[in-house]
Amino acid sequence: MDSESDQVKEISAKTLQHYEESAESFREGTWHHDVSQNIDALLRHIAVPAPARILDFGCGPGRDLCALIARGHLPTGLDGSRHFVDMAAAASGCQVWQQDFLDLSLPDACFDGVFANASLFHVPAKELPRVLRQLFAALRPAGVLFSSNPRGDNQESWHNGRYGVFHDVDTWRSFVTDAGFIELEHYYRPAGLPREQQPWLASVWRKSERTG
Repeated sequence: MDSESDQVKEISAKTLQHYEESAESFREGTWHHDVSQNIDALLRHIAVPAPARILDFGCGPGRDLCALIARGHLPTGLDGSRHFVDMAAAASGCQVWQQDFLDLSLPDACFDGVFANASLFHVPAKELPRVLRQLFAALRPAGVLFSSNPRGDNQESWHNGRYGVFHDVDTWRSFVTDAGFIELEHYYRPAGLPREQQPWLASVWRKSERTG
């Protein structure tokens, strides 16, 4: 028995169970969060004119799918939670895929952008290089990846029923550049507060010209 593989499956299963059980309260608690700064950061770096094809990676109940549609784009949702997939499809009318972050099946060179808002931090550090390479492959040439994750000192552990990894900027940069991306910008959220009151690290990346 592969204990490491079993551990990864357990991490995914328990985290998804948490979201399944709290889907309604999560939607109520997050639907009106303003992440327009993050959406702006993705869109200003996408070179193609609207409508761009965008993968909302970890779309949850569909808030950001609706925002992307309102801005004239063609988003596709992806989430591991069946409740979130159903909610997002109903709210947005978009195609929404149910896929585990650790067991992805993505089309090659399909998207102009990937919007990973508060999602990639659920990927264990050992699995992150593989997942980032899959997102790299799913982007079209010069495609853009946006991510926003809670930051920390590179610890990973369980918090309130969910598994999370809390990277600092240097470690996160190392992971994403190793996957083939070029950094465009990064910033901390919420805007306008002292750094110690900005728990979120947001970053934007362009797919390099290398193949893979």
